[in-house]
Amino acid sequence: MLSTLILIPLVGALVIALWPQSWRGDRLRHVSLLVQGVSLVWALVVASQFDIHQPGMQFLESLPWVEALGLTYQLGLDGLALPLVVINSLLGAIAVYATPRDVARPRLYFALVLVIGAAVAGAFLAQNLLLFFIFYELELIPLYLLIAIWGGKRRGYAATKFLIYTALSGALILGGFLGLVWLSGSSSFDYSPALAQTLSLGQQGILLGALLVGFGIKIPLFPFHTWLPDAHVEASTPVSVLLAGVLLKLGTYGLVRFGLQLFPEVWSLLAPWLAGWAVVSVLYGSLAAISQTDMKKMVAYSSIGHMGYVLLAAAAATPLSILGTIMQMVSHGLISGLLFLLVGVVYAKTGTRDMTVLRGLLNPERGFPVIGSLMILGVMASAGIPGMVGFISEFVVFRGSFLPFPTQTLLCMLGSGLTSVYFLLLVNRVFFGRLAVQPASDVLAPDVLLPGVSWGDRLPAVVLSLIIVALGLQPHWLARWSESTTLVMDPTAVVPVAQAVAPLPVAQLPLSP
Repeated sequence: MLSTLILIPLVGALVIALWPQSWRGDRLRHVSLLVQGVSLVWALVVASQFDIHQPGMQFLESLPWVEALGLTYQLGLDGLALPLVVINSLLGAIAVYATPRDVARPRLYFALVLVIGAAVAGAFLAQNLLLFFIFYELELIPLYLLIAIWGGKRRGYAATKFLIYTALSGALILGGFLGLVWLSGSSSFDYSPALAQTLSLGQQGILLGALLVGFGIKIPLFPFHTWLPDAHVEASTPVSVLLAGVLLKLGTYGLVRFGLQLFPEVWSLLAPWLAGWAVVSVLYGSLAAISQTDMKKMVAYSSIGHMGYVLLAAAAATPLSILGTIMQMVSHGLISGLLFLLVGVVYAKTGTRDMTVLRGLLNPERGFPVIGSLMILGVMASAGIPGMVGFISEFVVFRGSFLPFPTQTLLCMLGSGLTSVYFLLLVNRVFFGRLAVQPASDVLAPDVLLPGVSWGDRLPAVVLSLIIVALGLQPHWLARWSESTTLVMDPTAVVPVAQAVAPLPVAQLPLSP
């Protein structure tokens, strides 16, 4: 069942890449959208079969692969991974739909997008450390190519910087995994919360440090963040949606799955420092966003701040705060995807993202009133206005983190207030006032005739907006999938946790010839 989530986009990518050349861009786009749609439907089918009362791994699949290396094809799904798997399929479909019909080299483009979807799904499902690393690295080259080929003027620089940072991230993670298995004396890389229990605190601290830096680069956290704004600014809109909505979550997922759960004792000792790191990332990302004049770069820096909330909640490591990490990952994926889509529409219709040039786009007659309204909804959700998923996810994070770290939590709440500041600046400058696409001056701007925005262009943003509001009004629709899993993630109870998350019986897969 879980392998199908990986095989659907992977087979789709092979079909697109190898099918006869008679297929043109529009047909390739339709086929890719069909593949992503089937993948989303199957993810929802898996979710419908998921037992929300079972905290352990479900739908386990195991197949020996390279036993000499301890590598097995082992997949599993719990409440930590399930929401992320669904979001991956959803945003993958939206990214394909939002791709321009005249995209260059469509065969390669859509094949790479589908490969990324398969790799991310595999990483969320992998229950073998080496298998996770393989999937983690599998998305690296496709995303590099998507930025380097279809990016902006400085795409080469941004793509190379992304490649170097992410390769370093992978090297640190692999080193941590190899050290863990070697020092523990295990012959297998199969994931188990008990792997590090025989190691000294010093050994655990070194290994956890490698994972913290490796996943901190991917999230990214300050000071490993510098690749992200460049990558977002140069990437096309669909690629930015995937990058912010899905790929960054590999880092936060890895922190919780492999940092908190494999090294709970050392994690507890480092927790105050991790919470302080979260504060620095939140405040830096928020203050950097305030200083931006490029709409896309502002949204990119906001991601750095909002990912800091996940680290704060993970540092607190209470059942409620860990539930907050999952909700914040999903919330950020939806909201950042919406914001990047809307910025992309504005750029496509006006030719600029400069906030010193754009004004009055909310004009009901000659502007973009629907896009402007959706942008206001998106920034309200990001700022944590009640009634939207951004509010409830941040509330759960702060409520779960306040008792262990009251000072750090209050400082992170200040970051939430700063979110309102920089997004208010964006909305006020770009969408209010007299409609104009020129630098502000005393000379009255001439009438501007902007191309219209079709409902086809608005549809992805409308879908995400409806989900953001629905989950904000009914947060239980999101929280119910993960509550049982988070209740057993207590870093102070190593052995009980290992017993509590004992997996369901393994479904042995037939060996391939």
